[in-house]
Amino acid sequence: MSEGGGWLQRLKRGLGRSSAKLGEGITGIFNRRRLDDETLDELEELLIQADMGMAIADEVTGRLRKTRFGQEVSPEEVRGALAEVIVELIEPIAKPLKIDRALKPHVILVVGVNGSGKTTTIGKLAKQYRDAGLAVHLAAGDTFRAAAVEQLKIWADRTGCPITTRPTGADAAGLALDALSDAKATGADVLLIDTAGRLQNRTDLMAELQKVVRVLKKGDPKAPHSVLLVLDATVGQNAHAQAEIFRELVGVTGIVMTKLDGTARGGVLVSLAERYGIPVHAIGVGETAEDLRPFEATSFARSLVGLED
Repeated sequence: MSEGGGWLQRLKRGLGRSSAKLGEGITGIFNRRRLDDETLDELEELLIQADMGMAIADEVTGRLRKTRFGQEVSPEEVRGALAEVIVELIEPIAKPLKIDRALKPHVILVVGVNGSGKTTTIGKLAKQYRDAGLAVHLAAGDTFRAAAVEQLKIWADRTGCPITTRPTGADAAGLALDALSDAKATGADVLLIDTAGRLQNRTDLMAELQKVVRVLKKGDPKAPHSVLLVLDATVGQNAHAQAEIFRELVGVTGIVMTKLDGTARGGVLVSLAERYGIPVHAIGVGETAEDLRPFEATSFARSLVGLED
């Protein structure tokens, strides 16, 4: 139980900037007066500024309008109503990434723009899967950057995972296929493939990523079995453009949201859920492997709006 408590504390701390921004805004609006059109407009604006998106703002203000219009409402009640709406929305997409051990290996292609935290996320996942008793193989598919390969090698050493690498500038698709062969040969349960950071407006780079997906199918027609998009929470609404283009081009099956501890824009996860319905597998609120955890709707919603459990 103590570990669960520890994670909840880290989650609350990690979402502290987001919850402070929301909490202070809600208190500022609702400590002054009754629930009227003006207060509802202010609340709607606050939620949009917090990257929650128009649909959430409409839903929350609509519910309050129906149930409490003309009455005095405490900031705590507003936070409670907001948490309820968020939970309803994100519960269906809060799904841990389940490894299918029958696949030998379950191939996970990890994609995202530069700086989103892909390589670190792979390292953390590798540690967690190893700790769970799975055999993990890594592929250093960001062949453009020697630093990314070195970073993944460090994680491989730290977690005791074999790793497939090639010289800087090598063909990433060929490396991915070689890594799949290596992983099969050693009986790996999971193959985690790093990729070069793509800017979603660079069509040449995105075409290379599509090539990786095509070439992997030569080794396993159903690979990759999971395409994990790593999104950096600090980019706010830009995450929408990233989700859209990566989903369209390489069929993203799930999201990991990193750096929630470095921003007041944690609400973007809620608007992403509302807009795209892509499963969110995990969230990160710190540097260590323990700070990346499966996404759980109620604890996230209550931490985001600053409610105590």
